[in-house]
Amino acid sequence: LRQGPQNPVIRVKLNENPTLPCSQTCSSLVTWTVYHKPDDILAQCNQTSCQSKEGFHMSHDQYLKGDFSLTITDVEFNKSAWYTCSCSGKTLCDWNLQVHAFSFKVHVHRGESLSMNVPISEPVEVILNRTGDTKPTTVRLCEITGREVQCVSEYGKRVSFSSSLQLKGLKESDSGVYTIQDTSNEEVIATYTVTTATFGGKL
Repeated sequence: LRQGPQNPVIRVKLNENPTLPCSQTCSSLVTWTVYHKPDDILAQCNQTSCQSKEGFHMSHDQYLKGDFSLTITDVEFNKSAWYTCSCSGKTLCDWNLQVHAFSFKVHVHRGESLSMNVPISEPVEVILNRTGDTKPTTVRLCEITGREVQCVSEYGKRVSFSSSLQLKGLKESDSGVYTIQDTSNEEVIATYTVTTATFGGKL
């Protein structure tokens, strides 16, 4: 099995339905797995039928024509991985699927609230690269695990979380780039570039 970083890359956006192509010759069992879980079969086909887990699909008609492509429906960030298509254990195709991060620019007035969507259930952290201070600084703002949020004391009373992270009472010093990333692999999920201003003032 080739190492993941050498694999060809397919880049998609959240909630798209990417297809990982694989056109080869195989008259026996064809399987799709991810690199870090080689025994966890996502989809498989043989001469009789196909089976797949929820969110994955192989076409039996296409299989019979030598097209072993895998379609992933409504892709989420946790589907970013290295995928391998095999014929009776022999590697046919490798793909590195990357789900793109969101990027937003937000203009708010001082005293208003900032809402940041957290689209995955895995533990994440929120990092702020401040631009509103005299000297740019980086603050590890919060860590979110499930429904629990732990924030640095400076922000603890101003933050709430349901399906999104709410930062209340914005100040000029809150201007900057907020990065939401998966804590397990430091993969960036979303960035928010935030500019604050007084009412009636320039942003």
